[in-house]
Amino acid sequence: MTGTAQQDTEREDVQGGVGLTALLVAAARAIETHRADSLAQDAYAEHFVRAAPACAKWPLRAEQVPDGDADPLWGRFARYFGLRTRALDDFVHRSVRETGARQAVLLGAGLDTRAFRLDWPDGCAVFEIDRPGVLDFKHRVLAGLAATPRAARVPVPVDLRDDWAGALTGAGFDTAAPSVWLAEGLLFYLPPAAETHLIDTVDRMTPAGGALAFEAKLEKDLLVHRDSPLYVATRLRTGIDLLALFDRRPRPDSAGALSARGWSTAVHTPFDFTRLHGRGPMPEGNDALEGNRWVFAHKPRP
Repeated sequence: MTGTAQQDTEREDVQGGVGLTALLVAAARAIETHRADSLAQDAYAEHFVRAAPACAKWPLRAEQVPDGDADPLWGRFARYFGLRTRALDDFVHRSVRETGARQAVLLGAGLDTRAFRLDWPDGCAVFEIDRPGVLDFKHRVLAGLAATPRAARVPVPVDLRDDWAGALTGAGFDTAAPSVWLAEGLLFYLPPAAETHLIDTVDRMTPAGGALAFEAKLEKDLLVHRDSPLYVATRLRTGIDLLALFDRRPRPDSAGALSARGWSTAVHTPFDFTRLHGRGPMPEGNDALEGNRWVFAHKPRP
Protein backbone atom coordinates (compact mmCIF):
# COMPACT_ATOMS: atom_id res chain seq x y z
CA MET A 1 0.00 0.00 0.00
CA THR A 2 1.42 3.44 -0.89
CA GLY A 3 1.81 6.12 1.76
CA THR A 4 -1.03 8.15 0.28
CA ALA A 5 -3.34 5.12 0.11
CA GLN A 6 -2.50 4.23 3.70
CA GLN A 7 -3.31 7.76 4.84
CA ASP A 8 -6.61 7.67 2.97
CA THR A 9 -7.52 4.33 4.59
CA GLU A 10 -6.63 5.59 8.06
CA ARG A 11 -8.61 8.78 7.57
CA GLU A 12 -11.64 6.81 6.42
CA ASP A 13 -11.43 4.33 9.28
CA VAL A 14 -10.30 6.50 12.20
CA GLN A 15 -10.79 10.17 11.47
CA GLY A 16 -13.96 10.08 9.40
CA GLY A 17 -17.39 8.47 9.31
CA VAL A 18 -18.17 5.88 11.96
CA GLY A 19 -14.46 5.67 12.81
CA LEU A 20 -14.55 9.21 14.16
CA THR A 21 -17.15 8.15 16.72
CA ALA A 22 -14.50 5.90 18.30
CA LEU A 23 -12.42 9.02 18.91
CA LEU A 24 -15.46 10.79 20.34
CA VAL A 25 -15.88 7.97 22.85
CA ALA A 26 -12.14 8.04 23.61
CA ALA A 27 -12.35 11.76 24.41
CA ALA A 28 -15.31 11.09 26.68
CA ARG A 29 -13.40 8.33 28.47
CA ALA A 30 -10.44 10.68 28.92
CA ILE A 31 -12.69 13.28 30.54
CA GLU A 32 -14.27 10.59 32.73
CA THR A 33 -10.88 9.25 33.78
CA HIS A 34 -9.83 12.61 35.24
CA ARG A 35 -13.07 13.36 37.10
CA ALA A 36 -12.91 13.40 40.88
CA ASP A 37 -15.99 11.14 40.89
CA SER A 38 -14.86 8.97 37.96
CA LEU A 39 -17.00 5.99 36.99
CA ALA A 40 -14.34 4.37 34.80
CA GLN A 41 -10.61 4.67 34.23
CA ASP A 42 -8.94 4.57 30.81
CA ALA A 43 -5.44 5.99 30.91
CA TYR A 44 -4.96 5.30 27.20
CA ALA A 45 -7.98 7.19 25.89
CA GLU A 46 -6.45 10.67 25.75
CA HIS A 47 -3.48 9.38 23.75
CA PHE A 48 -5.75 8.23 20.92
CA VAL A 49 -7.33 11.68 20.72
CA ARG A 50 -3.96 13.43 20.75
CA ALA A 51 -2.73 11.18 17.93
CA ALA A 52 -5.60 12.21 15.61
CA PRO A 53 -5.36 15.68 14.04
CA ALA A 54 -9.13 15.78 13.53
CA CYS A 55 -9.56 15.96 17.32
CA ALA A 56 -6.89 18.54 18.15
CA LYS A 57 -9.33 20.99 19.75
CA TRP A 58 -11.39 18.48 21.72
CA PRO A 59 -11.26 18.67 25.52
CA LEU A 60 -9.64 15.87 27.55
CA ARG A 61 -10.34 17.15 31.07
CA ALA A 62 -13.57 18.23 32.76
CA GLU A 63 -12.00 21.60 33.63
CA GLN A 64 -11.69 22.26 29.88
CA VAL A 65 -15.50 22.18 29.61
CA PRO A 66 -16.71 25.59 30.86
CA ASP A 67 -20.34 24.53 31.40
CA GLY A 68 -19.43 21.21 33.04
CA ASP A 69 -22.16 18.58 33.03
CA ALA A 70 -24.59 21.13 31.59
CA ASP A 71 -22.65 20.98 28.30
CA PRO A 72 -24.76 18.64 26.11
CA LEU A 73 -21.71 17.12 24.38
CA TRP A 74 -18.66 17.13 26.64
CA GLY A 75 -20.75 17.11 29.81
CA ARG A 76 -23.91 15.00 29.52
CA PHE A 77 -22.99 12.88 26.49
CA ALA A 78 -19.44 12.31 27.70
CA ARG A 79 -20.74 11.19 31.07
CA TYR A 80 -23.08 8.79 29.28
CA PHE A 81 -20.09 7.12 27.65
CA GLY A 82 -18.33 6.95 31.02
CA LEU A 83 -21.38 5.31 32.54
CA ARG A 84 -21.63 2.84 29.65
CA THR A 85 -17.96 1.96 30.04
CA ARG A 86 -18.48 1.24 33.75
CA ALA A 87 -21.60 -0.87 33.16
CA LEU A 88 -19.87 -3.01 30.53
CA ASP A 89 -16.65 -3.30 32.54
CA ASP A 90 -18.73 -4.66 35.42
CA PHE A 91 -20.56 -7.02 33.05
CA VAL A 92 -17.27 -8.46 31.77
CA HIS A 93 -15.84 -8.90 35.27
CA ARG A 94 -19.00 -10.58 36.51
CA SER A 95 -19.50 -12.79 33.45
CA VAL A 96 -15.91 -14.03 33.35
CA ARG A 97 -16.05 -14.85 37.05
CA GLU A 98 -19.45 -16.56 36.94
CA THR A 99 -19.07 -18.48 33.67
CA GLY A 100 -15.40 -19.35 33.83
CA ALA A 101 -15.01 -18.03 30.29
CA ARG A 102 -11.45 -17.51 29.13
CA GLN A 103 -12.20 -15.79 25.85
CA ALA A 104 -13.90 -12.47 25.17
CA VAL A 105 -14.90 -10.98 21.82
CA LEU A 106 -15.19 -7.23 21.22
CA LEU A 107 -17.38 -6.73 18.15
CA GLY A 108 -16.55 -3.43 16.47
CA ALA A 109 -13.81 -2.98 19.06
CA GLY A 110 -12.86 0.53 18.00
CA LEU A 111 -10.47 2.05 20.53
CA ASP A 112 -11.57 -0.24 23.34
CA THR A 113 -8.67 -0.95 25.73
CA ARG A 114 -10.24 -3.54 28.00
CA ALA A 115 -7.47 -5.99 27.14
CA PHE A 116 -5.10 -3.50 28.79
CA ARG A 117 -7.30 -1.99 31.52
CA LEU A 118 -9.15 -4.87 33.14
CA ASP A 119 -7.85 -7.53 35.49
CA TRP A 120 -8.24 -10.78 33.56
CA PRO A 121 -7.84 -14.29 34.97
CA ASP A 122 -4.86 -16.25 33.76
CA GLY A 123 -5.30 -17.78 30.32
CA CYS A 124 -7.81 -15.25 28.96
CA ALA A 125 -7.79 -14.17 25.33
CA VAL A 126 -9.46 -10.97 24.11
CA PHE A 127 -10.39 -10.95 20.40
CA GLU A 128 -10.81 -7.47 18.92
CA ILE A 129 -12.78 -7.36 15.67
CA ASP A 130 -12.72 -4.18 13.60
CA ARG A 131 -11.55 -2.78 10.30
CA PRO A 132 -7.81 -2.94 9.66
CA GLY A 133 -7.36 0.83 9.70
CA VAL A 134 -8.90 1.17 13.16
CA LEU A 135 -6.82 -1.64 14.64
CA ASP A 136 -3.64 -0.35 12.96
CA PHE A 137 -4.18 3.11 14.44
CA LYS A 138 -4.79 1.65 17.90
CA HIS A 139 -1.72 -0.57 17.64
CA ARG A 140 0.54 2.34 16.71
CA VAL A 141 -0.65 4.49 19.61
CA LEU A 142 -0.42 1.71 22.20
CA ALA A 143 2.96 0.54 20.89
CA GLY A 144 4.23 4.10 21.29
CA LEU A 145 3.19 3.94 24.95
CA ALA A 146 4.82 0.52 25.43
CA ALA A 147 1.42 -0.63 26.72
CA THR A 148 1.22 -4.25 27.84
CA PRO A 149 -2.09 -6.16 27.67
CA ARG A 150 -3.29 -8.04 30.73
CA ALA A 151 -4.70 -10.84 28.58
CA ALA A 152 -3.69 -12.42 25.29
CA ARG A 153 -4.86 -9.73 22.86
CA VAL A 154 -5.81 -11.04 19.42
CA PRO A 155 -6.63 -8.39 16.79
CA VAL A 156 -8.99 -9.68 14.08
CA PRO A 157 -8.80 -7.14 11.22
CA VAL A 158 -12.02 -7.69 9.31
CA ASP A 159 -15.08 -5.62 8.42
CA LEU A 160 -18.24 -6.87 10.11
CA ARG A 161 -19.88 -6.85 6.67
CA ASP A 162 -17.49 -9.62 5.65
CA ASP A 163 -16.88 -13.14 7.02
CA TRP A 164 -15.89 -12.03 10.49
CA ALA A 165 -16.93 -15.37 12.03
CA GLY A 166 -14.48 -17.22 9.80
CA ALA A 167 -11.76 -14.69 10.59
CA LEU A 168 -12.47 -15.09 14.32
CA THR A 169 -12.18 -18.86 14.34
CA GLY A 170 -9.13 -18.57 12.09
CA ALA A 171 -7.55 -16.38 14.77
CA GLY A 172 -7.97 -19.14 17.35
CA PHE A 173 -11.44 -18.58 18.83
CA ASP A 174 -12.87 -21.83 20.23
CA THR A 175 -16.60 -22.20 19.55
CA ALA A 176 -16.81 -25.07 22.03
CA ALA A 177 -15.61 -22.99 24.99
CA PRO A 178 -17.62 -20.44 27.01
CA SER A 179 -17.19 -16.87 25.79
CA VAL A 180 -18.17 -13.32 26.68
CA TRP A 181 -19.18 -10.95 23.87
CA LEU A 182 -19.54 -7.17 23.75
CA ALA A 183 -21.18 -5.06 21.03
CA GLU A 184 -20.72 -1.59 22.48
CA GLY A 185 -22.22 1.24 20.46
CA LEU A 186 -22.37 -0.88 17.33
CA LEU A 187 -25.71 -2.32 16.29
CA PHE A 188 -27.55 0.86 15.37
CA TYR A 189 -24.94 1.58 12.69
CA LEU A 190 -25.69 -1.74 10.99
CA PRO A 191 -28.51 -2.51 8.55
CA PRO A 192 -31.27 -4.50 10.30
CA ALA A 193 -30.39 -7.67 8.39
CA ALA A 194 -26.75 -7.33 9.44
CA GLU A 195 -27.77 -6.98 13.08
CA THR A 196 -29.93 -10.10 12.83
CA HIS A 197 -27.06 -11.99 11.20
CA LEU A 198 -24.66 -10.85 13.91
CA ILE A 199 -26.97 -11.94 16.74
CA ASP A 200 -27.65 -15.27 15.00
CA THR A 201 -23.91 -15.83 14.57
CA VAL A 202 -23.12 -15.04 18.20
CA ASP A 203 -25.83 -17.48 19.27
CA ARG A 204 -24.42 -20.16 16.98
CA MET A 205 -20.85 -19.65 18.17
CA THR A 206 -21.66 -19.50 21.88
CA PRO A 207 -22.15 -22.70 23.87
CA ALA A 208 -24.10 -22.82 27.11
CA GLY A 209 -22.51 -20.64 29.74
CA GLY A 210 -21.72 -17.76 27.38
CA ALA A 211 -22.73 -14.12 27.78
CA LEU A 212 -23.42 -11.13 25.53
CA ALA A 213 -23.94 -7.42 26.18
CA PHE A 214 -25.04 -4.96 23.52
CA GLU A 215 -26.56 -1.54 23.10
CA ALA A 216 -29.83 -0.93 21.25
CA LYS A 217 -32.06 2.02 20.37
CA LEU A 218 -35.82 1.63 20.58
CA GLU A 219 -37.12 4.78 18.91
CA LYS A 220 -39.37 3.93 15.98
CA ASP A 221 -38.24 7.20 14.36
CA LEU A 222 -34.76 8.40 15.29
CA LEU A 223 -35.46 11.76 13.65
CA VAL A 224 -37.95 12.59 16.40
CA HIS A 225 -34.93 13.82 18.40
CA ARG A 226 -33.03 15.36 15.49
CA ASP A 227 -33.07 18.79 17.19
CA SER A 228 -32.01 17.49 20.59
CA PRO A 229 -29.14 19.43 22.21
CA LEU A 230 -27.02 16.28 22.21
CA TYR A 231 -27.27 15.61 18.47
CA VAL A 232 -26.97 19.29 17.52
CA ALA A 233 -23.92 19.94 19.69
CA THR A 234 -22.18 16.78 18.46
CA ARG A 235 -22.74 17.74 14.83
CA LEU A 236 -21.74 21.40 15.14
CA ARG A 237 -18.71 20.95 17.40
CA THR A 238 -17.17 17.72 16.11
CA GLY A 239 -18.57 17.36 12.60
CA ILE A 240 -20.11 14.00 13.54
CA ASP A 241 -23.70 13.75 12.32
CA LEU A 242 -24.82 10.71 14.28
CA LEU A 243 -28.23 10.56 12.65
CA ALA A 244 -26.58 10.39 9.24
CA LEU A 245 -24.47 7.46 10.43
CA PHE A 246 -27.22 5.49 12.15
CA ASP A 247 -29.26 3.09 10.04
CA ARG A 248 -32.74 4.52 10.50
CA ARG A 249 -34.74 1.52 9.30
CA PRO A 250 -36.87 -0.36 11.89
CA ARG A 251 -34.62 -2.33 14.21
CA PRO A 252 -35.04 -6.06 14.93
CA ASP A 253 -35.91 -7.18 18.44
CA SER A 254 -32.57 -8.82 19.16
CA ALA A 255 -33.22 -9.18 22.88
CA GLY A 256 -36.49 -10.95 22.09
CA ALA A 257 -34.77 -13.20 19.56
CA LEU A 258 -32.23 -14.30 22.16
CA SER A 259 -34.95 -14.90 24.75
CA ALA A 260 -36.83 -17.09 22.26
CA ARG A 261 -33.69 -19.22 21.94
CA GLY A 262 -33.37 -19.78 25.65
CA TRP A 263 -31.06 -16.93 26.64
CA SER A 264 -31.90 -15.03 29.81
CA THR A 265 -31.99 -11.32 29.03
CA ALA A 266 -32.18 -8.16 31.09
CA VAL A 267 -32.92 -4.84 29.39
CA HIS A 268 -32.00 -1.61 31.18
CA THR A 269 -32.07 2.09 30.47
CA PRO A 270 -28.83 3.99 31.08
CA PHE A 271 -30.69 5.93 33.74
CA ASP A 272 -31.01 2.72 35.78
CA PHE A 273 -27.23 2.83 36.17
CA THR A 274 -27.22 6.56 36.91
CA ARG A 275 -29.44 5.76 39.87
CA LEU A 276 -27.30 2.76 40.82
CA HIS A 277 -24.06 4.74 40.92
CA GLY A 278 -25.51 8.05 42.03
CA ARG A 279 -24.11 9.97 39.06
CA GLY A 280 -24.59 10.17 35.33
CA PRO A 281 -27.23 11.52 32.92
CA MET A 282 -30.89 11.65 33.88
CA PRO A 283 -33.86 11.97 31.49
CA GLU A 284 -34.58 15.38 29.98
CA GLY A 285 -36.90 16.84 27.37
CA ASN A 286 -36.25 16.03 23.70
CA ASP A 287 -33.74 13.44 24.88
CA ALA A 288 -31.60 11.63 22.30
CA LEU A 289 -30.83 9.02 24.97
CA GLU A 290 -34.50 8.24 25.58
CA GLY A 291 -34.56 5.08 23.46
CA ASN A 292 -31.14 3.74 24.41
CA ARG A 293 -31.14 0.34 26.08
CA TRP A 294 -28.33 -1.84 27.42
CA VAL A 295 -29.05 -5.54 27.04
CA PHE A 296 -27.30 -8.18 29.15
CA ALA A 297 -27.85 -11.77 28.03
CA HIS A 298 -26.66 -15.14 29.28
CA LYS A 299 -26.99 -18.55 27.64
CA PRO A 300 -27.81 -20.86 30.57
CA ARG A 301 -26.26 -24.23 31.06
CA PRO A 302 -28.70 -27.18 30.95
